[in-house]
Amino acid sequence: MSQAAESVEISGEFRRPRNLAQEIKGSIHDDATASKLGFRGGTVAGSVHMDQFVPALLELYGPDWFRRGTLSLTFKHATVDNEAVRVFAQAGEARARLWMENEAGDTVGEGTGSCGGPDPQSEVRQRLEGQGIVGAETLRILGKLKLAPMGEDVIVSASATKRLDTITEPLPAYEGKDDQFAGSVLPPSACVQLFCSVQRQRLDLDGPAVGLYGAIEIEYIDGPLLADTEYSSHARILALSESPKTENLWWEVVLSDPVSGKPVARMLQYLRFLKGSSKLYG
Repeated sequence: MSQAAESVEISGEFRRPRNLAQEIKGSIHDDATASKLGFRGGTVAGSVHMDQFVPALLELYGPDWFRRGTLSLTFKHATVDNEAVRVFAQAGEARARLWMENEAGDTVGEGTGSCGGPDPQSEVRQRLEGQGIVGAETLRILGKLKLAPMGEDVIVSASATKRLDTITEPLPAYEGKDDQFAGSVLPPSACVQLFCSVQRQRLDLDGPAVGLYGAIEIEYIDGPLLADTEYSSHARILALSESPKTENLWWEVVLSDPVSGKPVARMLQYLRFLKGSSKLYG
């Protein structure tokens, strides 16, 4: 990155992301459930907020960000449906500093963005390294899980059509109208949905519990990820931990070309399961 680019600071416009999962009863996105657990209402998924950072990352790194870029965010303050938020990006020598604020100035999320290969000093990687790891025998909700691969690889695919109706930052690439890419590029929120389709098949919880995203990192290895395209997915659990209010899971998913086996993208995700939502904690 040039010296001039290092001084770039970008501030986006206020947008109003929608809670696309509010109809899922018993989830953190459901008003009744979220309110019972102490939230203001059903929360907007952190993955939806990730879409809002893409224009800033493209301004800093160009279309190569979809090919070799990283977006790494920790979520700090839950927002509700239609709540106004805006993003900020400040370029650095190796990575950009990213954050999101609501109208009151609360930090909704913060992290890093980069381009050109893996970033071992990314926001989420640093938090994983500092994570205390406990044995599964001390956990209740996640007690059945092990630090290991999550079964055999599976084939997954996703469409972004529904998300494009409400996306805060529409781009021609998402509609297949950017000839730099060989199809319709999936926005980050749809990428997370694609990665997490593995989780829904493999995550073995001991009874129902309400979960929410603590942090997500998407790294394009040989991207972008495209809509309606099949990928082979390999998932593994990296860490299990707990806090006074949550049991925590860190896991990684790699999506690859099912024919060549070449990796296309990776997600690192931190999931928090609220103890107060589980009968195992009374």
